[in-house]
Amino acid sequence: MTPTRFFLVRHALVEPSARAVLYGSMDVALCDLALREEAASYRWLARRLPQPARWFVTSLSRTRFTAAAIFAAGYPESALEQEADLAEQHLGEWQGIPHDALPALLTHPAHPFWPHGGEEHPPGGESFREVQARVAAVMERMATLLEGQDVVIVAHGGSIRAVLAHAMGLTPDQALIFSIKNLSLTRVEKHGPDWRVAAVNEEPWTPPATED
Repeated sequence: MTPTRFFLVRHALVEPSARAVLYGSMDVALCDLALREEAASYRWLARRLPQPARWFVTSLSRTRFTAAAIFAAGYPESALEQEADLAEQHLGEWQGIPHDALPALLTHPAHPFWPHGGEEHPPGGESFREVQARVAAVMERMATLLEGQDVVIVAHGGSIRAVLAHAMGLTPDQALIFSIKNLSLTRVEKHGPDWRVAAVNEEPWTPPATED
């Protein structure tokens, strides 16, 4: 059986004023300076990503602009299909607040590597557990509908962590241990009923993982 292969790219770095706050699912712009400085990463992705492939982005413009930059770097331009349920975690009333304002608002212990724990439910938003559930449903549906195909998804740190959590059976707090870098490549595969994690955070200087 030919596996369904998913190539997950985290969007490029966002502009500095957005990074100063909790932006979650706000539709913020990419950083113009980083777009120029990271040209080598776009060229690497243009060579590294499979051809042909189905391309998906989320409802947030930073994923579409990242895909466009990969096409401009040499990947043949492809139709972009939108999948809103792969968007970043919605932080509700927390969106737009400075990072240092968050600790006073938490109702659960903070995560050692993330501003809030996986069970924390922002007012008017969603917990990371809920992110995991919506992303898991999308991935299972796509694995069935696109069986045996190569799929490129330009997504977010949160949704890529949720994919890894689904593939590996992780709790929300375990998933938040992963650091997903901007413009890195994470690969997962669906082999029949089973998920396999092939690579996490591939970058231009990362040797490709060897196959068994």
